[in-house]
Amino acid sequence: MRNDIKIKRIIASVENLPYFTLDDLSSIEKNKNYLKILFSRYEKTGKLIRLKKGIYVTERYLLSNREMNKYHEFLANLLYQPSYLSLDYILCRHNLLTELPKNFTSATKNKTAHFSNKLGNFFYHKIKNELFCGFDIIKEDVFNIMRATKAKALFDFLYFRKNLLTNENAIEELRLNLGEITEKDMEELKSYIKLEKSKKMNEIFIILYKLWKR
Repeated sequence: MRNDIKIKRIIASVENLPYFTLDDLSSIEKNKNYLKILFSRYEKTGKLIRLKKGIYVTERYLLSNREMNKYHEFLANLLYQPSYLSLDYILCRHNLLTELPKNFTSATKNKTAHFSNKLGNFFYHKIKNELFCGFDIIKEDVFNIMRATKAKALFDFLYFRKNLLTNENAIEELRLNLGEITEKDMEELKSYIKLEKSKKMNEIFIILYKLWKR
């Protein structure tokens, strides 16, 4: 009976949180092995979702959340820090890519990583420290979300493909909606090209600019 009361108390303390860890429950239950067994049981019933090792969310929270897209973006930042949403995902938000994003793509200072859970696939691409920039921290509802600007997402998209973009045809095959790029975006993109300082990226920019001006 006491055990049932404790379990109810544990679940009640976290069911309205966007995420929680074992440490968040230390005031109620210090035995982490017990918590892991409990959480494993609740995972099997679908009442608990494991976001990644040591991080969880309750089914009740997800069902009560009307802003799931914002929550997914918040998770993309949370699961691997520091990181900001970029590349394909952000380009799709700005209609630069026509296909709907299948994954949440981000840039990070850390090594390349990938996490999958019931809410989706989250990919993180390592970028140099000096190129970890060009993003906004946006407050949406209760979430702070880090998203690349349109121009920075485009830079990152090209940067991670630069060895494949050997000529004009290769860049055309990316099928970018260049009509969605403004003069201001181009100027911002150029600033990241200068910051990166490689001959290769400069060549890609020259070709892209020519295609954009057509």
